[in-house]
Amino acid sequence: MGRLLVLASGSPQRKLLLKELGRPFKIVPSGVSEDSDEKDPRRLVLELAERKARDVAAKYPKALVLGADTLVVCHGEILGKPRDAADSWRILNKLNGRWQKVYTGVAVAAGGKVFCEAVSTRVLARRLPEKILRRLAGKHLDKAGAYAVQDQDDPFIERIVGEFDNVVGLPMKAVRRLLRKAERAAA
Repeated sequence: MGRLLVLASGSPQRKLLLKELGRPFKIVPSGVSEDSDEKDPRRLVLELAERKARDVAAKYPKALVLGADTLVVCHGEILGKPRDAADSWRILNKLNGRWQKVYTGVAVAAGGKVFCEAVSTRVLARRLPEKILRRLAGKHLDKAGAYAVQDQDDPFIERIVGEFDNVVGLPMKAVRRLLRKAERAAA
């Protein structure tokens, strides 16, 4: 645990979850593009998480750099962060009352190597009337799926089958596994 840990994300939710490790870390958001031609959600989140980790690791070559990316898939459509309130409304309307899958890719870069894992969780959105959906639209423009499961005032999610912290944006079991692998490999 002697290496500096760097979170390649500015996400307040990821920061809070990473504090669970009980070790200090530095936040250095990656500025890489999230554009990709990849259509498979699992491969896409792995690609983007690795890209973010490698980007920041180039600036911190002696550190353990953690990158992550989260997206939502509903009826075959990959849903990332909404572009604006209108897109948020479209996404919430699509998810309304439906099952979806939340995918998070996690990558830890250390000593020129990158260790990656993807986690998926099934989530059921509560069926809400249009009036409430319109009120929620635009509230979470910085989150995949346009909702925040951790927000106590957000009534959108009814059921989660799998890891709650994955839906928030950082599956901590996977993070711990990857950090152990990276630390052993970099020793």
